[in-house]
Amino acid sequence: MARPDRRARDPPTLFHKVKNERSILTLAVCEARLFAGTQSGDILVWSLDTYERLHSVKAHYRSVLSLYVSKAQGLLFSSAGDAIVNVWCTHSLGRLFSIYSTYDVGDVFCVAYSALLETVYLGAQNTSIQWYNLSDKDNRPTPDLARHPFNRNHRFFDSSGPGGSRTPRPASTADAPSGEGQHLEIDKKDIVQYAHNGYTYCMLLAGGSKGDTFEHETLISGGGDGTVKIWSLDEVDGAISELKTLESGDDSVLALVLDDTLLYSGRLGGDINVWDLETYQLVRRIESGTADVLTLCVGHGSLFSGNADGVVNQFTSRYECMHEWRAHQHLILASVMTVHHGKRILATGGNDDCIAIWNVGETNQEAQPSTTTDNDELLNSLSQLVALRTVSSKPEYAQDCRRGASWLKSLLKDFGADTEMLSTAGNTNPVVFARFKNRGTRSKQAKTILFYGHYDVVPAENKQQLWASDPFMMRGVNGYLYGRGVSDNKGPVLAAIYAVAELVTEKRLNSDVVFLIEGEEECGSRGFQETVKRNKDKIGVIDWILLANSYWLDDDIPCLTYGLRGVVHATVEVTSQRANLHSGVDGSQRINEAMKDLVSILAVLSDTDGRIKIPGFYDPVLPLTRDEDRSYTAISKALISRDPSRGDARQLAEQLKGRWREPSLTIHRINSSGPTGSSVIPHTATATISVRLVPRQRTSGVQEALKQILQAAFAKLDTTNKLSITINHTAEPWLGIQTNEIFQTLQEAVVDVWGPVGHQRRGSVPAAMKAPLKPRAKTTPGTSASLTNGSDHHSQATADSPTSPVSPNGFRFPTEQQSWKPLFIREGGSIPAIRFLEQEFEAPAAHLPCGQASDKAHLDNERLRLSNLYKSKEIFKRVFRDLPLR
Repeated sequence: MARPDRRARDPPTLFHKVKNERSILTLAVCEARLFAGTQSGDILVWSLDTYERLHSVKAHYRSVLSLYVSKAQGLLFSSAGDAIVNVWCTHSLGRLFSIYSTYDVGDVFCVAYSALLETVYLGAQNTSIQWYNLSDKDNRPTPDLARHPFNRNHRFFDSSGPGGSRTPRPASTADAPSGEGQHLEIDKKDIVQYAHNGYTYCMLLAGGSKGDTFEHETLISGGGDGTVKIWSLDEVDGAISELKTLESGDDSVLALVLDDTLLYSGRLGGDINVWDLETYQLVRRIESGTADVLTLCVGHGSLFSGNADGVVNQFTSRYECMHEWRAHQHLILASVMTVHHGKRILATGGNDDCIAIWNVGETNQEAQPSTTTDNDELLNSLSQLVALRTVSSKPEYAQDCRRGASWLKSLLKDFGADTEMLSTAGNTNPVVFARFKNRGTRSKQAKTILFYGHYDVVPAENKQQLWASDPFMMRGVNGYLYGRGVSDNKGPVLAAIYAVAELVTEKRLNSDVVFLIEGEEECGSRGFQETVKRNKDKIGVIDWILLANSYWLDDDIPCLTYGLRGVVHATVEVTSQRANLHSGVDGSQRINEAMKDLVSILAVLSDTDGRIKIPGFYDPVLPLTRDEDRSYTAISKALISRDPSRGDARQLAEQLKGRWREPSLTIHRINSSGPTGSSVIPHTATATISVRLVPRQRTSGVQEALKQILQAAFAKLDTTNKLSITINHTAEPWLGIQTNEIFQTLQEAVVDVWGPVGHQRRGSVPAAMKAPLKPRAKTTPGTSASLTNGSDHHSQATADSPTSPVSPNGFRFPTEQQSWKPLFIREGGSIPAIRFLEQEFEAPAAHLPCGQASDKAHLDNERLRLSNLYKSKEIFKRVFRDLPLR
């Protein structure tokens, strides 16, 4: 049957992509988990909720060719190129049985299991079909492991070469039969040799239930001889007997799938045969292209074929091709369908080492905010918001910024909030204001929580192609979402909005929640403070302030941020009365060069140890208390216990103190006028600098002192040049109170949502103060990147299970069901709004970091782990619900 030349609709949406190091040869689904068999002999398990890898087991010593899940979903069967069929517990991935034949069967291409007969069936390269009745295993003689495939000489690999020598066997297979699980040997009577006149590539079970085509359970197999065979099963011992052979050409049958009375067989050359099992007639032949059909699956009125050219075809019940799309770069070797959270999902795997997850239930969705609040809709909303290029620093994106603000306003309104766009001064982007009202009656005692966030992002032009994909088209890979703004700050903002929306739907919102979402945070929050002050009466009384605009210390331990450094950003410019000159023609010690003067005055700002020399600069800095010092020690020990390669705990603690509680000065760049040639004496020299401040230092005092020391140094130069100092923007430092209501509520919510995280309690370190560190040679200071275990955008999620976390280096942490506290941390960065909002509304603020240290905010391939997004929503939900009740 010919296919239409062009598809009428767009192909299904790619939900997520999971990358592996070797080809994906087979797939299976059990509950909310996706199982994959790989070319390297591993079985991998991913969560369909977060696409994190939950388990990995070395299942076979050669490629895993087939996976089969029992109807009760308690057993997983795997077959492989090592001639073994293993039986696993689907929950623990512990091996229960290992089944083998005493014949040289070669590769075991397919496996099936009859729960009714408790019998395992396998199809092999030597053309046989064999079986083992598990109910009879205890009555069988103890297997002679000398006949195990690993202990037999292989006719090819163990044959003698020239001179009578043999290739030594790999050491990894030497003790293979001694693995966990009971070894079971197939009896020679439980074999049908030459079941096909070619390899037995595929098989499935049919019938046995009321209304089925076959009254009794039946085995159907496809082979390299181009035939499909139907076998009856003995109700006592599971033995097979041939009932019918369906023949249609010589092309190998590579895949089978059953849909009620119709059997579909995928063949070499791209054809799909459709057989009516009631009449055993070939009713249709579907052309699925010219490439071999390697995998088939069916569901919800559609047939899906995966071909050797990487293309998936979706056919209707009338066999019309409604979609055709390239799912993989090369061969599609496996596919499986399931329904998860109401969505129809197709998973495909190929020899491009990845699994693609497709939404085949809903296509052609309009890009409008949704009024439903499940996680799939949260993802859909985040994808739409990321696609809006809300870059506040570039005028050419001004319209995108306005669209982003309007999109958020519409979403908040659809969820039931009173919304308004608050205009800012000049051409800056508006602030989105929204209020969700509590479920009870209005009263003076009603509490209000303010959530602050921002919808603007930093640029991501990708001119150097450093992004793995378009930064403004969100994509999911290995449990992470990639795209500009997913972590900073669009993902956390939407998580908070969806959390409130769910409470509104459930009628459990116990306070008013106000959202202030600005569009200028990445540019120093231009116009934000003035806008808030102008609209203070509209915003109303605020009891608590919450924001989520930072990251964990590493990729494993949840954190709460209780302190931020402040900042003074300044531009220092020295200008000469002369135009740009040539140093060879006009260079002279009698000329006051702008660049020399600039370098001279910058040099007075700090000494060779980096200590800032502004008079009185360190006077307001609070001394380190004993309790604070203990907290740094506890944090360092928690980090190093998970990854000893991070070095010495005391040294790491000192590094954290330097980044969090000590001020610093940075010269970011120096620019000059004129051509970039080395012979120019510039007319103007400009430096951009910043001073990071700590609590009790005030930006007003620091910027005046900064000006004074630079002006005094400049005056001593007795130069004819001119100095100008411009304060670009400032942010006050912030220090929260860890013991107040909002931090305690956040801590309880983090513990409830994340559960045990396997690090020491902050109070578990000894009370005695350690001796101060002795002076020593300078070491290379650690950075935030050094705490991410070298994660990059190809890293896989590291969680092994919700209660048994595993670090990237394979270390397993304690699994006791003990609720560990998150780490209370400070940050070296600055957020202008947080201290301002605290002072303006006289309300305490708290900061929930949503992302991991490896999120790469502001960098290429910015990302956010799905788990973090979903769990952040749950944490917000608990806080919005529980905080007003304290």
